[in-house]
Amino acid sequence: MSKPVNNPKTREWQAMSREHHLAPFSDYQQLAEVGPRIITKADGVYLWDSEGHKILDAMAGLWCMAVGYGREELVEAAATQMRELPFYNTFFMTAHPPVLELAKAIADIAPKGLNHVFFTGSGSEGNDTMLRMVRHYWALKGKPSKKVIISRENAYHGSTVAGASLGGMKGMHEQGDLPIPGIVHIPQPYWFGEGGDMSPEEFGVWAANQLEQKILEVGVDKVAAFIAEPIQGAGGVIIPPDSYWPRIREILAKYDILFVADEVICGFGRTGEWFGSDFYGNAPDMMTIAKGLTSGYVPMGGLIVRDEIVEVLNQGGDFNHGFTYSGHPVAAAVALENLRILREEKIVERVKTETAPYLQQRLRELADHPLVGEVRGVGMLGAIELVKDKATRERFPSELSVGMVCRGHCFNNGLIMRAVGDTMIISPPLVINKAEIDELVAKARQCLDLTAAEVLG
Repeated sequence: MSKPVNNPKTREWQAMSREHHLAPFSDYQQLAEVGPRIITKADGVYLWDSEGHKILDAMAGLWCMAVGYGREELVEAAATQMRELPFYNTFFMTAHPPVLELAKAIADIAPKGLNHVFFTGSGSEGNDTMLRMVRHYWALKGKPSKKVIISRENAYHGSTVAGASLGGMKGMHEQGDLPIPGIVHIPQPYWFGEGGDMSPEEFGVWAANQLEQKILEVGVDKVAAFIAEPIQGAGGVIIPPDSYWPRIREILAKYDILFVADEVICGFGRTGEWFGSDFYGNAPDMMTIAKGLTSGYVPMGGLIVRDEIVEVLNQGGDFNHGFTYSGHPVAAAVALENLRILREEKIVERVKTETAPYLQQRLRELADHPLVGEVRGVGMLGAIELVKDKATRERFPSELSVGMVCRGHCFNNGLIMRAVGDTMIISPPLVINKAEIDELVAKARQCLDLTAAEVLG
């Protein structure tokens, strides 16, 4: 249940929402009936709503608030750039210093050989760009039939037409006749939910082998690329078994296809490395980026591209693709300052050596709760599986919506924790400290207790 509304401004804003605003990923009838929670300010890892409630944001906005709310350096970077050059496009053989300096700064931290960046306004646009660039690349190589891109079920690669098609979420595919042609999906490496009687190691190899089977089924001469998140974020923080990525690398080395890592969530320190590909030792040909690039302060995304691909593109004339706001100077200036903060304050290193190990240790204490079937996590990512039977991994009936029950208790008790089905997930700001982690875990346990009392009676 939502808390009572006492501030007249809250009612006014909720009326505006009902009368004028169409929100993303929302049940409009439900939203109109209940009204949105109105977030009015933020600082550090905390939000405040229009009713004055303080909330620990354990989702970093939408996975993106890396350096925390209220960083004046990012505000000043935006203001300074707005005064000097608020906008100019990067079409028609023009550029500006912020976008060029940002491209170099990203190349300096990206895995070896990934030295070129195509900028977009979001991760969704980055994956649209990837699809077009991959197919253009193979056409230039004299292999125009290599168009098919393999992705994974329950993956999330954005909500544009191409991004939603690349993703493997059936609810998105059902709206809009998706996926578009030329995109196929293989099972996800989700041992807890789909591993059955296999050990995690056995299941990891099995899931990876589905890639080879799909390549052979489609035809090597038709497969252009494989796209995957190092860790599936919106799908429920799906962390592959240790056996998964080594076998995937073997398969990728065997066939003439490109590997695209969607680093929109894992990039810029979330795993304790600069990129999830660094964490797993993968060597992608392209990496989609967004979110942590600017810590969410302004919209920006991109596609980092391997040198060998760019050498082919250089021989191909115009690449007829782009966005008005590709490499927007204000976004680029904010991203540059955000990267400076991450580097100079050694935030990624601190996540790796101090706060992430502490978070993972504290989170796993929740495994003793009667509702919890598994706790898993890497870096500043975590998942808590809610189950009816801990031994068999049996779920609650779907009509109980146990995950949403838990989410509601979290929201009403000062914690934002997201529900993906009956999986509760977190992704706190990278700057969260140990005391705030203690608060996060204490509130999570309180909300698990409230959920158990409601669903178990």
